[in-house]
Amino acid sequence: MAALKALLARDLSLAFRRGADTAMGLVFFVVALSLFPFGVGASPDILARIGAGVIWVVALLAVLLTLDRLWQADFEDGSLELILLSPAPLELLVVVKCLAHWLTSGLLLVVASPLLALLMNLPTEGWWALPLALLLGTPTLTLIGSIGAALLLGSRRGSVLIALLVLPLYVPVLIFGVAAVEGVLMGLSGAAPLLILGAILLAALALTPFATAAALRLALE
Repeated sequence: MAALKALLARDLSLAFRRGADTAMGLVFFVVALSLFPFGVGASPDILARIGAGVIWVVALLAVLLTLDRLWQADFEDGSLELILLSPAPLELLVVVKCLAHWLTSGLLLVVASPLLALLMNLPTEGWWALPLALLLGTPTLTLIGSIGAALLLGSRRGSVLIALLVLPLYVPVLIFGVAAVEGVLMGLSGAAPLLILGAILLAALALTPFATAAALRLALE
């Protein structure tokens, strides 16, 4: 437990020191979403109809944009080798690294989402469903993305290849994330999509640390 706590504290400290890199995903989220009213028109009806889908797609891309800093910096400065030599199981260390990444990227998107829902003229009924769906979905995006980031360590075009590798795996999260918000907006219960998002998160939490750990060991052989 001491090793896990130390790793979490280290990653959070480094993220706060690199404020610009940490805020990059959130800045992209806000700026990209702000451009949509200019592109599709400022009609409240149009924005309300596409708002949930647009917010989810931009959030997905914002998480994807930050995956490079999950393992690459540790790989370049040699910290990753020390992490692998830790007495704690590598799978648990992967979970802690993903938690630190989510706290400094995905959680920021969750907090900002109600304001962006207002920008997209999303009806008030969806203001609670959107953050809740993102709260369940963004950790899954980080966990799945950690596999791609680990597989492509040291690659010259890692960011592009990560996108090609993990985007197909993000589709179920995107579908049920949007369905949860749309279900609430249509007067139906969004419970079923939210429960599926929760189930996907639990499955990712159970499986992805082992895949990521195997990819890290392969990258350092």
